[in-house]
Amino acid sequence: MVAKRIRYRRAAAAVAAGALPCLAFPAPALWWFAYVALVPWMLLLRSAPTGRRAALEGWLGGAAFIIAVHHWLLPSLHVFLLPVAALVGLLWIPWALLVREFLGGTPDPGRAAAALFLVPAGWLLSELARSWQGLGGPWGLLGASQWQVPPALRLASVGGVWLVSLLVVAVNCALVLLISVPGARVPAVAGVTGCAVLTGAVWLWVPRPEVSGALRVAVVQPGLVADGPNSAEQRFSAGERLTRTLAGQRVDLVVWGESSVGADLAARPDLARRLAALSADVGAPLLVNVDARRPAGPVAGPVAGPVAAAATASGEGIYKSSVLVGPGGPTGDRYDKMRLVPFGEYIPARSLLGWATSVGKAADEDRRRGSEPVLMNLPGRPGVRIGPLVCFESAFPDMSRRLTGDGAALLIAQSATSSFQRSWAPAQHASLAALRAAEDGRPMVHATLTGISVVYGPSGERIGPALPTSARAAQVYEVPLSRGSTFYVRFGDWPGGACLALLAAYCAIEGVRSLGLRKPAPEPTTPPARTARG
Repeated sequence: MVAKRIRYRRAAAAVAAGALPCLAFPAPALWWFAYVALVPWMLLLRSAPTGRRAALEGWLGGAAFIIAVHHWLLPSLHVFLLPVAALVGLLWIPWALLVREFLGGTPDPGRAAAALFLVPAGWLLSELARSWQGLGGPWGLLGASQWQVPPALRLASVGGVWLVSLLVVAVNCALVLLISVPGARVPAVAGVTGCAVLTGAVWLWVPRPEVSGALRVAVVQPGLVADGPNSAEQRFSAGERLTRTLAGQRVDLVVWGESSVGADLAARPDLARRLAALSADVGAPLLVNVDARRPAGPVAGPVAGPVAAAATASGEGIYKSSVLVGPGGPTGDRYDKMRLVPFGEYIPARSLLGWATSVGKAADEDRRRGSEPVLMNLPGRPGVRIGPLVCFESAFPDMSRRLTGDGAALLIAQSATSSFQRSWAPAQHASLAALRAAEDGRPMVHATLTGISVVYGPSGERIGPALPTSARAAQVYEVPLSRGSTFYVRFGDWPGGACLALLAAYCAIEGVRSLGLRKPAPEPTTPPARTARG
């Protein structure tokens, strides 16, 4: 009975410890807490009596972390968030086993030093695996908690958010050694010192983005609109009124949020004409976002042309599309969202999991995906190209990196988090733009319908005021442009590759060692003695 109570208490402690790191993310945004947040969980894992127990406590803590960071999804997923968290939580089992192996007992200095590399590598393995869209995508990466720390953003320009995650876990690991293993203080102090030296070296010697001009970009945030049969038209009209206030302010681009237009412009030429008139009044193109069913056949009317051709080529279905509109109407530049939100915009394996629509706000119909990223030439600014992303896509480092490598001068994320207005979601989402800007050395505009809208410069620094969830405004930002390429854009996700190589080498060494221990005993060199039968 006593043993059972201890197991239950340890399980509850694993759940609580796994949820703790959520406080480092927005909205609490206690960024400094990330450097100690894993310590209770790791102390628990290192004391696990068996590997099976460590695996269980790693799984429970991982599931609790997913629920804590994504708790605002409950209105959409309802109870379905629990099995999703249970599935994704399995990814922390290898990390938990590494913690027990290298930090358990009384590790010697060599094992303690190895822990400072292998334990962070094990954590990053879980982040890389769950970054696959089918498992929810890279939301809540530990390194993303450092979005407002300039030295961390500089590290992101070298190795992306992955390098920041590695250093945060390494500091936690060193603190566990300092607390629990007095004999390992030398490698622990060396580990913390190494992290500080690396951060300082990157801060001092990695070049900052070179500023080369500026754009005046206006973000239009219409605010909350009550749900109803006319909500799409009301939202459009609110954006229209706010955009008119920009006349005479010499803007280069006006950006509306996700789902700011509720009908396909090829099927609603009246909306296209209203947008064209707005563009002419303001003297700048508009980047709007169309969330609507697109017909498969050719569309007749004054908007027929590039937009209609794109609709025909893409096939019938509901798309979320960034569309550039000038004084003459849609320019023909359209980007269709490629990575959709699981359950929010499509249901994975709908034939098996379609029941999710009956317990939450899951998608009744799967939206259609775009086929490739798109760069748009900015009218009136020769050589300046913008790279649009839609909502959830700003969480994926590879998407903004691809756009930057292809020549984007300005990254834009059009978002809508109105379903989660009073939750942590708007702040979490807005913070991701700082990381993408720092990784790629390009400014990024995060434009939403209902806040938080914000703009970041090419080093991840905030430009101008953020528009909170209470704001209805059209705000103009002086956005610095930059040139050159960051280390991350050139070399990509190299920290992930390095960690996989390190873990593979460890597994190979352990495999060879295991085979050596199981080698059969050598055959006797002398013939067996003969015995006489009497």
